[in-house]
Amino acid sequence: MSDKPETLEELYKRKFNWVPDSLRKEMGHFNVFPLDPFVGERAQPVPYIKRDYYKIMLAIGSSQVHYADKVVDVKKQALSFSHPQIPYKWEHNRIRRGFFCIFDQHFFHNFGDLNQYEVFQPNGTHLFELTDEQVAQVTAVYERMFAEIDSDYLYKYDVLRTLVFELLHFALKMQPSSTFDKQPINASQRISTLFLELLERQFPLDDTHQRVNLRTASDFAGQLNIHVNHLNRAVKEITQKTTSQLIAERIVQESKVLLKDSSWNVSEIAYALGFTETTHFNNFFKKHMQRSPLQYRKA
Repeated sequence: MSDKPETLEELYKRKFNWVPDSLRKEMGHFNVFPLDPFVGERAQPVPYIKRDYYKIMLAIGSSQVHYADKVVDVKKQALSFSHPQIPYKWEHNRIRRGFFCIFDQHFFHNFGDLNQYEVFQPNGTHLFELTDEQVAQVTAVYERMFAEIDSDYLYKYDVLRTLVFELLHFALKMQPSSTFDKQPINASQRISTLFLELLERQFPLDDTHQRVNLRTASDFAGQLNIHVNHLNRAVKEITQKTTSQLIAERIVQESKVLLKDSSWNVSEIAYALGFTETTHFNNFFKKHMQRSPLQYRKA
């Protein structure tokens, strides 16, 4: 995986061998495409990378999606939401058809914060299996996008933003009611949510100069301005795991991604993950993975 996220300009060069003039002129960018030329027998290998743009895709056909250290199977068809900070890769060879739209954060400047929605949050749901009826509904939204972007309407990009929100809310409404807590959120839930958001905000690591600063339960408690025992009780109550367990699991997850998909050496990875000595990182990794970082990288 490249240490730098793919830009919209690089996407256009990779997929289309051209870059629209408007990309350099517009404060925000939006475009929509059929998926057909890039799937099935015509599918080309897609790199496992981060992107600096958002993407919403309807993929019709079975497939697999690779996120960090997990693989998600799509049985028949799905709607996916890709966030700039979440690296992923689709297997396109079994997808038959579909659509995708791409846009950057400037496209929604002064029109709302997309990151407040779960589909664009690191721990949120990014993939939604669809029924045939739901595929027809989503396809209709994409067809309106194509019609709008080809029109001469002066405010067409306002309409296109509305259609993006339509896809977003279509997916959010699909989530099981249990996902949305209808009871008043108690103090433990609030504290746990804030802790997990702080933890996730430190990742992914894109640059060797970045460093994880919050490494212990005390670090997080200080940031949240609560006693560490209060934090530990709240997290254990809600997640059934200790604060230290969750921190360690997230650091292990990030270290696996960096070892497999970056060119950083082990010392650089250790530093970025907040370890004062490379040997401390080696011991930590071996404790959780039963092998050294170099053994894991070579496997």
